[in-house]
Amino acid sequence: MQKFAPVPRAPWSDAVRRLEESVAVAVKGKPEAVRLALTAFLARGHVLIEDVPGVGKTTLAQAVARSVGCTFQRIQFTSDLLPSDVLGVSVWNPKDAVFEFKRGPIFANVILADEINRTTPKTQSCLLEAMSDGQVTIEDITHHLAPPFIVIATQNPVEHYGTYPLPESQMDRFLLRITIGYPGDAVERQILQDRKSQAPIETVTQVASASDVLAMQAAVDDVTVDPSIDDYIIQVVRETRESPLLELGVSTRGALGLHHAAKARAFLDGRAFVLPDDAKDLAVATFAHRVVVSRAHDTVGGMREEADRIIREILERIPIPS
Repeated sequence: MQKFAPVPRAPWSDAVRRLEESVAVAVKGKPEAVRLALTAFLARGHVLIEDVPGVGKTTLAQAVARSVGCTFQRIQFTSDLLPSDVLGVSVWNPKDAVFEFKRGPIFANVILADEINRTTPKTQSCLLEAMSDGQVTIEDITHHLAPPFIVIATQNPVEHYGTYPLPESQMDRFLLRITIGYPGDAVERQILQDRKSQAPIETVTQVASASDVLAMQAAVDDVTVDPSIDDYIIQVVRETRESPLLELGVSTRGALGLHHAAKARAFLDGRAFVLPDDAKDLAVATFAHRVVVSRAHDTVGGMREEADRIIREILERIPIPS
């Protein structure tokens, strides 16, 4: 494996540190969840947060948007939500005798797709073009979404009544699937004390701009990935496709996703090159939601936990490049 000398992250070192600290002001005691969200943002990816209600999913999305001064829209997905409610609709203007397009909430930088599995597949699918191409097509007219653009979707993994599970094609559009989890006792006590004054999200201030994010995303593109690390990613992906425990392995989009996510993680750590551990540490968050566990090997813990376990076992079997 080719060796790279450490390269400073300047001029972004202080900016990245301030960005992480700013988001952490609202999302207390969850530095890894903050880092994963920022990793996806800087890699131009999208995030699926799968967790129980009330642990800070919405707050995380709002904090990211506030910290970089980006526009934010929360879309509450319900069973009666229509694609036009998300994308927009043409309205007749009798004064000018023309149809005018009224933009929907998708036209923002940071989209919170709250409880995405509570809406119908038809409405879920209206996000696909936006997530993959950064644009939406309405009545044969393509509208480009202003970058940076990220969809942060949430769903409750426990409650299944009245939900529509996301199909594999939709899951594959999310770069990372993460959880936040309950805070520790000390952090939860601090949250209770802070609530006496104002909501944590109100204390988040802008520390960067949308143009800064675009510049950081461009800097992430320049991070170096040694061919041996790409070979490692390919080997892990091949193992998921050949595993008898999985009906569906990781797609090529998934392999590309880990490649880009590892570059963003290296950038957040102040490096201009990817280490093997960057790829290994992000593999579960990048791959587990893209595979389908064989029903014959499902466990009491559920498909999600089993997928995580299988990916971890594959990672333990495959040595990382030295």
